[in-house]
Amino acid sequence: MQQINSRLKIALIQSSLHWENPSANRGMFGDKIEQIEQDIDLIVLPEMFTTGFTMSPANIDNQEGLITLDWMIKMADYKKSAVIGSTVFYDNGNYYNRLFFVKPNGEYDSYDKRHTFTLAGEHEKYTAGTERLIVHFRGFAICPLVCYDLRFPVWSRNTENFDVLLYTANWPTPRINAWDALLKARAIENMVYGIGVNRVGVDEVGHQYPGHSSVYDPLGELISLTEKEETIIVELEKEKIDLVRKKLRFLNDRDDFTIT
Repeated sequence: MQQINSRLKIALIQSSLHWENPSANRGMFGDKIEQIEQDIDLIVLPEMFTTGFTMSPANIDNQEGLITLDWMIKMADYKKSAVIGSTVFYDNGNYYNRLFFVKPNGEYDSYDKRHTFTLAGEHEKYTAGTERLIVHFRGFAICPLVCYDLRFPVWSRNTENFDVLLYTANWPTPRINAWDALLKARAIENMVYGIGVNRVGVDEVGHQYPGHSSVYDPLGELISLTEKEETIIVELEKEKIDLVRKKLRFLNDRDDFTIT
C-alpha cells in the first residue's frame, strides 16, 4: 500500500557534470546522495545527469541507459526515496532524452522529453516524446518535465489537478532570467509547487550553467534558490495547495483543449 503524506520532503541536487562520462557521474551523485542525512521522500537530479547535454549520443554506450536505470533503482532502495532524473537512453534504434521516476520499491515510470531543443539540434539526435506523465507518490500528484518543456505552457497546463510541476534541466547562463520567470509563472498559472533543478559549471562545448535550482509555492512565492553546487532540501505542504485552490478557484476557469 502506498504511503500517504501531507508533506513531501524533496532534495534538489545541483551539481557540475562530467562530460559524457556516465560512470563518473553516477559515482559523484552516489556520494552526494549518501551525504543526505535527513529522511527524504524525493531526490531530483539535473537533465542528462550522467553525460551533460550532449548532442553526440552515439558517444555513449547503448547499455548506459539501462545501467543508469539500475543505479537509480539501487539508490531509491538505499535511501527509501524516489529518485528522478533524465539520461541519454537508447531504445529500439532511437535515442531519447528519457526521464525516470523511480520509486523506493523498484517500480518506475518514464517520460520522454516532448520539446527537443531545436536551437542545439536536439531534434536531429533524439526522438521526441508524445505522452505526458503524472505520478502519484505519497499523497502528491507530480508532473515531471524536462528543460525546454518549460517554455511551453500548454504542455505544462494543469488539466489533471496535479500538485507539483517539476523540471530537470541544463539551462545556460545567457537565458537564466527566462528560467526564473517561467518557473514562477508555471507555478502561479497552474496553482502548484513549481520546482526546477539545473546544473552548474561549464560543459565541454563551452556552455556555462549558473544553477538557480529553485522552488516556488502555488502563489509564486520563492521558497528556495541556489546558485552554487549543493543539495537543498525543501518540504512541500499538501494543505497549502488545498487552501489556495479553495480560496482562489482559478483552475475552475481554465480552458478545455486537446493537444495534438
